[in-house]
Amino acid sequence: MAPPPGDDAFTMRSLLFAPGNRADVLAKLPRSGPSAAVVDLEDAVPPDHKDQARAVAHEVAPELVNQVRLMIRVNAVDTPDFADDVRHGLPAGLTGVVVPKLESATMVDEVANLLDSAGHPDLPIVAGLETVAGVVDARTVTTHPRVRWCYFGAEDYVADLGGVRTASNHEVATARAQIGQAAALGGVQAVDMVVADFGDADRFRREAIEARALGFAGKLCIHPAQVHLAVEAFHPTDEELAWAAAVVEAYDAALARGDASIQVDGGMVDEPVARRARALLAEAHGG
Repeated sequence: MAPPPGDDAFTMRSLLFAPGNRADVLAKLPRSGPSAAVVDLEDAVPPDHKDQARAVAHEVAPELVNQVRLMIRVNAVDTPDFADDVRHGLPAGLTGVVVPKLESATMVDEVANLLDSAGHPDLPIVAGLETVAGVVDARTVTTHPRVRWCYFGAEDYVADLGGVRTASNHEVATARAQIGQAAALGGVQAVDMVVADFGDADRFRREAIEARALGFAGKLCIHPAQVHLAVEAFHPTDEELAWAAAVVEAYDAALARGDASIQVDGGMVDEPVARRARALLAEAHGG
């Protein structure tokens, strides 16, 4: 049984997408156990199938919301489909709404106002940061009170930049770091970019490890096989947890005797290191 709608006290390690006009594929979303699943009304749906996708979302949602945290990705604010998506494509029981290509607090206000008028006043937003403006001004989006999560869309970002997409990810290194920082400032969880080649598990693992180091909570998934890879990569390792437990125990004992800087296994431990250790222990219980 999935958590109740609106439950956001979980770690978004995997966000699994499926085309909104494919009821057969959508029915399979819960099987891999993603942190949350998304019915995609945007990129995965051809322009002349948008109405069908909205109808399918309402058709499949009553069953899916009892099995998985379910979200809908609407089309971007500046598209003709956005308003219809919000008014007619959001069934009851959703955990959130995914909004692509957000670039400012003003745009988030526009989304929030339409959600409110359409009868979804408490529905939180997953903000897509996937344009140059969205990345540069990410803090204005992530600090908006309606935003609970954000994600980085590398493909759209590089296209908007006029750059070249490479397997090295050098061209998106700065953007990923900026989004990690903006998410921390907003107190929201950031979800890393897609690996389009869902058969390349090594690349997925490598990118996930990079993203976790930058403060991301999880990764976008476009295939069920990627879900377990994300769970594994974003969960603290046994070695990390053993280190964190030893640090917290030793540091708490040191504080009790009046010391604030000690050595643990040959490494210096002070408050910032202890804080990181406590965060690791909390992360292990984040779902």
